[in-house]
Parts: sequence; C-alpha cells; structure tokens
Amino acid sequence: MTKIYKLDYESPIGIIEIVGTHEAINSILFSEESKNVNFLQAETPPVLVECYNQLDEYFKGDRFDFTFPYQFEGTDFQKIVWEALKEIPYSETGSYKDIAVSIGNEKAIRAVGSANGKNKLSIVIPCHRIIGSNGKLTGYAGGLWRKEWLLRHEKSFTKNQ
Repeated sequence: MTKIYKLDYESPIGIIEIVGTHEAINSILFSEESKNVNFLQAETPPVLVECYNQLDEYFKGDRFDFTFPYQFEGTDFQKIVWEALKEIPYSETGSYKDIAVSIGNEKAIRAVGSANGKNKLSIVIPCHRIIGSNGKLTGYAGGLWRKEWLLRHEKSFTKNQ
C-alpha cells in the first residue's frame, strides 16, 4: 500500500493542502480548517517539498507554470478536460465552451463544467481561469473570491514575463 503524505502551504488566500506520495502529487486543495497544519518535516517526500516551493514561487510572481510530477485521478473524459485546461495561458481566461471545442466535443459544455469542478489540482490545473461565456466569474470550489484573487494576481505579473 502506497503511503500518503500531507503538507500545508499558507498562501495569501488561505491554507492549501498538498497531498501526494513519494512519486507524485495527487491533490492541491484549499482547506478551510487550520487546526492541524502539516508543516515541512524531515520525512516529507521531495515531490511534496518541490510542489510547496513551486506554489510559493507562483504566489511571489516568480513562476508561471509547474514542473513537479502529479497524477490525475478521474475518468478518461475528465483527464482530457484537465489536459485542455493546462493549455489556457497564464493570466488568460477561457470558457467551458472553449474547452468543449478544444477537445472536439462542442456539445459537452455541461460535462466540461462538471469535470472542471472535480479538478483536485487547484492552480496547477488552472480551473480558476475558466469564466462564463459572458465574461463573468463562474463557480470555483475554492470560492469565487479566491478565483477573482488568482486572476488578478496573474494579471499583475503578466507584464514581468
């Protein structure tokens, strides 16, 4: 049985729980609970430390994409959608329809929305970059205020790329 490790990153918009194994990151999700914060320890696997460091660089405006190993856990369709999400450039946005068209299934807008909502690799698989076709913010598991913050954060560093 593979051992699962947890590490918390205290971001400017709340605690982010990093979960993974020695090989890959399985989830990066905002946590509303701050009572049991998991800090870096000697036995923390290097992949979790690398994820932590890359998130820190992202929040400082020094990183625009992620290179640590991660693993999707979902259906084939969800994985296709998540791969398509990665194609949305830093500081830009897209819609569910854009993703549906990009995966060759223009009528799958609702299914794309559902897959987007099941993304467990927040920020790294940039579901925060999906907005409504009308340009308005749509749902975000971490809360719309975090989505708005992330989009503004990325826009503020676009000039520095």
